[in-house]
Amino acid sequence: MDRFDAMRVYSRVVERRSFTAAAEDTGLPRSTVTDAVKQLEARLGVQLLQRTTRHVSPTLDGEAYYQRCLSILADIEDAEGAFAGAKPKGMLRVDVHGTLARHFVLPSLPSFLETYPDIEFYMSEGDRLVDLVREGIDCVLRVGIPQDSDMIARRVAMLEEMTLASPEYIARHSMPEHPDRLDGHRMVGFRSSATGTLMPLEFIVDGKVREITIPATISVNAAESLHAAARCGLGIIQVPRYHAERYLASGELVQILKDYPLTDTPVSLLYPRNRQLSPRVRVFIDWLVKIFAEHRRTTDSEGIS
Repeated sequence: MDRFDAMRVYSRVVERRSFTAAAEDTGLPRSTVTDAVKQLEARLGVQLLQRTTRHVSPTLDGEAYYQRCLSILADIEDAEGAFAGAKPKGMLRVDVHGTLARHFVLPSLPSFLETYPDIEFYMSEGDRLVDLVREGIDCVLRVGIPQDSDMIARRVAMLEEMTLASPEYIARHSMPEHPDRLDGHRMVGFRSSATGTLMPLEFIVDGKVREITIPATISVNAAESLHAAARCGLGIIQVPRYHAERYLASGELVQILKDYPLTDTPVSLLYPRNRQLSPRVRVFIDWLVKIFAEHRRTTDSEGIS
């Protein structure tokens, strides 16, 4: 194993805090990973890792060497990618919110993999803020305003939000005409997975954002349950337009309070601050921006409302 490959193996051990996980990620036998680290330590004359039966962590020298490895390996990838015709290759690990994955990423993924056939794509689904380094993830795609200052956030899209209710709900409670006149109305509450708090309804009134909370018939913490509850007539909801398109088309939900829109919700790709973007992540970001832009143009031209 040459020095650069050994650096890659060592970096993965540090990130995963495990020889076994690093071996699985790199496709190497665990013994090969262990030997590579031992040879690095022997050549450098320092202990790079502290090992226990359950945990592996870098020493101070090991952390400093890991940071240098990241910089060197990033420079190598940049240099190799600079040649005409060279395409990114290797494993790309992405964590995506489930609804975004199924609506935006997966339908267009064949074209991405056709363009970059040497990229091996691994996608996990979730809405928690994963520990990218510890879990071996290159980047995460999330909806909302990023709160973690330890990561760099690249905005890839803005999602249009809508206020919706079912025809049955409107028949029972009447069509609301103004956000200030929602007495007697109910909402399907959505609880933030990050804070556990009930999110208020939001409207732009006279150019200013106004938050309004009305009684919740039921509260949920999953998007699918939110839509299902609204379709059952349990209350008003506010969701991204892309997630409601099929229900609008079928008539199961209708848009209300059109004159009082919501602020758009950002979609961001987040990656570790201490890691330079690899060519794989760079092309993935560019592709995502294109996918979201194409969807926005399509829905705008179709006049979905």
